[in-house]
Amino acid sequence: MADQIQRIKQRYGIIGRTEALDRALDTALRVASTDLSVLITGESGVGKEIFSRVIHDNSPRKHEGFIAINCGAIPEGTINSELFGHEKGAFTGAAGERKGYFETYDGGTIFLDEIGEMPLNTQTFLLRILESGEFVRVGSNKVQHTNVRIIAATNVNLRENVQKGKFREDLYFRLNTVPIQLPPLRERREDIYLLFRRFALDFAEKYRLEPLELTADARRILEGYSWPGNIRELKNVADQLSILSEERNIDGLTLQEKMPQLNQRHLPSITGQNGNDGFQERDILYKVLFDMKKDLNDLKSLVFELISTNDLEMPDAQQVRSLRLPDGSSSSSVIQRIEEEFPAPSAPPPAAAPSFPAREFTETESPYEPIILSENQRRQYDESEIVEENLSLEDNERQLISKALEKHQGHRREAALDLGISERTLYRKIEKYGL
Repeated sequence: MADQIQRIKQRYGIIGRTEALDRALDTALRVASTDLSVLITGESGVGKEIFSRVIHDNSPRKHEGFIAINCGAIPEGTINSELFGHEKGAFTGAAGERKGYFETYDGGTIFLDEIGEMPLNTQTFLLRILESGEFVRVGSNKVQHTNVRIIAATNVNLRENVQKGKFREDLYFRLNTVPIQLPPLRERREDIYLLFRRFALDFAEKYRLEPLELTADARRILEGYSWPGNIRELKNVADQLSILSEERNIDGLTLQEKMPQLNQRHLPSITGQNGNDGFQERDILYKVLFDMKKDLNDLKSLVFELISTNDLEMPDAQQVRSLRLPDGSSSSSVIQRIEEEFPAPSAPPPAAAPSFPAREFTETESPYEPIILSENQRRQYDESEIVEENLSLEDNERQLISKALEKHQGHRREAALDLGISERTLYRKIEKYGL
C-alpha cells in the first residue's frame, strides 16, 4: 500500500510526507473500489477535490463521467433544477425540458463540494437518491432512477449544523458512511517548505525564471506561520515572491518585508494594536510572570504569619529526614526543596534541638508531635524581606535586547530574528537604549 500511495502522490502532484496525509490517502484508496458514500472534511484550501478525483479514478466507475459541483455557488432557487432537471414550463424561463446532473452522469460520480450550504428542501431530494436512487424532475410527476456515486465535502462542522437545524441528521449519517479528514497546513509543518519549493519551481518553469531559494531563517518564518488559507495561500505567497523579488535567494528579513503577514504568529494571547513592533505579547507575558512572583511572595508571607501566630516551630532538618512520608517514600527530597525555598536565617540556631522519643506508637497515636516556635526563632522569621520585582517594560526590553545581542555575539540580524522584530526596529532600540 505504501508504494501505491507514492504512485498516487506522483500522479496527482500531492506533496507531503505527513502521517495524517498518508492515512487519508490510504482510506481513499481502500474505499475507491466500493460504492459507499464518502464525506471529506477539512478547512478551505486543503485539497478536498483532489481526493474526490483519486477516489473516482481508482474506482470501477473511472470510465464514466465525473463532475464537481459547488453547492454554495448555485442559487437556492435553481439548485433543484441543476441537480435533478426540470420539465418545460416548470417555472418562468423554462422554455424546454432539461436533464439534471444526476441524470446526465448516471453511472458516474458526483462530487458535492460545500455540502453544508445545500438548502434543506434539496437535502430531502438528495436523501431519497441515496436511499433508493429515485428522483423527480422539477415540474414532473414521473419518478426516474439514477446510479451515481456521491462524494461530499465540507469545511464546516456538520454535526453543529445538525444541532442548529441547518442540516438533516439522516442525510448526515448517509453521507458520512466513510469519513476522510484532511489535516490543515499548520499541522503539516514538515510539508510547508516542500510545497513552497514545488510552487516556486512550477512558476519559474512556466515563466522561464530562476527558481527561488530560501535561507534557513526564512524557512523558519515560513514554517512558523499558521496558514489560515492553507495550500492555496501558500501557493499565492510563492507566486508573489517569484514575481516581486529581484533576488533569487531570499533571507528572513527580505521575506518579512515582502510578506508582512507572515510576521503574525497567531499566539494564544490577547494582543493590542499592530504597533510597538510586536512587543504586545511580551508585555502581557511579563505582567503574568510578575503577578505570579507577587503571589508567591504573598504565599511565603502567609506561611511565616501562620508559624508566628500559632506558636509553631520549624523542626531540625535531620529529624524530619528520618521520618517517612505516608506513602512510604523518603522525605529527603521534600526537605531539600524546603531548604532551597526557605534558607536558614543568619542568626545561629538553638544550641540543642529536641529529639523524638524512641517508642512504639498505637494506631490512634502519631509520631508527629506539635511543633513549637520559640521567641528567638519567631523574631528571625519576622525579619524576612519581600523584594519587589522591577515592572518597568523599558528596563525589561533593554535586558532582552542586550541578552539577544550577547547570545548572537553582536550579529544584529540574528538577534532581530530571535526577538521577533525587524532589523530596523532593533537598530532603533539599540540607539534608544545606548547599547
